[in-house]
Amino acid sequence: MTSYIRHLMLIFGGCASAFAVPAHAVTQSASVNAQVVKPLTLAALQDLNLGTVTLGSGSWSGAIVGISQAGVFTCSLKVTCTGAPQAAQFDVTGTNKMVVLISAPNVTLVNQNNSTQTLSLIVDSPGQVTLPNAGQQGINFNVGGSITLSSTTVGGTYRGTINVTVNYQ
Repeated sequence: MTSYIRHLMLIFGGCASAFAVPAHAVTQSASVNAQVVKPLTLAALQDLNLGTVTLGSGSWSGAIVGISQAGVFTCSLKVTCTGAPQAAQFDVTGTNKMVVLISAPNVTLVNQNNSTQTLSLIVDSPGQVTLPNAGQQGINFNVGGSITLSSTTVGGTYRGTINVTVNYQ
C-alpha cells in the first residue's frame, strides 16, 4: 500500500502543478536603433597662401596679414602685400545630411633659411559643415589664417602644415 500511496501522491502533485496559477509575469519593450554611416574622407584641394609681404620701414609691431575662410584678405598698413593670396580648401565626403565637426589647430611656420625663426598662423576654420543631400558628393570648405609681423621679423620664406581633422557629430 505504501507504494500505491506514493504513486497517487506523485500523480496528484503533477496535476496540481499543471493547474496551478502562474505568477504574474510582466514584459516591457524598448526600441533598438543603429545608425550606420559611411566613413569620412578628406581631401586637400588647395594650399593656403598669404602671398609676398614686404616689411615697412621704421620700428613697429602688430601688423596682421591674413585671409579668412571666406577669402577676405587683410594686409596691415605697416607692410605691403603682393601676390595671389588664397585660403586653403578641403573636400569632405561621407553620409548625406550628417553634421561634420572640423578641427584645425594653429600652425607654427618655420623660416626656411633660419629654422630658429618662426611665426604663428592663427587658423580660421569653420567649426562644422553639414553634408549635402543625396546625389552630391561631399562639400568643400575653406580654411584661412593670419600671422602677426613686426619690424624685427626676419625675412625669408615661412612654411608649415595645416592639420585638419573631421569627425561626425
